[in-house]
Amino acid sequence: MSLTALLPPGIDAASALFLVLLSVFTSALTAALGIGGGMVLLAAMTFFVPVAALIPVHGAVQLGSNAGRSLVLARDVDLRLIGPFTVGAAMGALIGAVLVTDLPETVLLLFIGVFVSVSTWIKLPPLGRGERAVLFTGGLGATILTMFVGATGPFVMALLRQAQLPHRVLVATNGAAMTVQHLLKVGAFALLGFAFARWLPLVTAMIGSGFLGTLMGKRLLDRLPEKTLGWGLKFLLTVVGVQLIVRAIIALLP
Repeated sequence: MSLTALLPPGIDAASALFLVLLSVFTSALTAALGIGGGMVLLAAMTFFVPVAALIPVHGAVQLGSNAGRSLVLARDVDLRLIGPFTVGAAMGALIGAVLVTDLPETVLLLFIGVFVSVSTWIKLPPLGRGERAVLFTGGLGATILTMFVGATGPFVMALLRQAQLPHRVLVATNGAAMTVQHLLKVGAFALLGFAFARWLPLVTAMIGSGFLGTLMGKRLLDRLPEKTLGWGLKFLLTVVGVQLIVRAIIALLP
């Protein structure tokens, strides 16, 4: 069986290789900072993956990536924050599954571009200090939102940051929360009838390369200055958000 036969329709070998290699970088970025990689990967996937498959396929890859990070940093996960978040996320997945609908490509690009740009630069108001009710509500809202925009890592990170966790614990706990969220999202899309099987070889390869990136990012976690990496991430995400918005506007022009 040829390599091309393992790829989903519309994805050639060069595109698949690029996405597999990009998964290494984005997973390393998220392992080091806790956020950012999912958004960068989502933006790149808009060039290769059909709109109808974009959010569920991205969710499957992110499920594997975050699960790998949670495994590597398992001893640092603060489980007391995960319980109420999970309950809210489960309800959010049920609501999101009812609300989700196919969006035109230009609308989806614009929606994601605005979300990336706003979440990069707008500082969220205080979200409590890790109270159960706040975590439940955050899990509910973030999971509904992820059914439409895919990458809600910055919001979940802001939610957990209020508990004043050490950076390593924050990264690990965010990875666990995002694993829960993406697991519920993938399950919701599977119940809605999305054909994950045709994407399985590519998703598996991206998850495998992403785990290598996670191991690299873990090494960087305690070695590189968080502030410098943070500003670099803001610049990268700004470029990502702006290009998505520009692409959407150009597509809307007569």
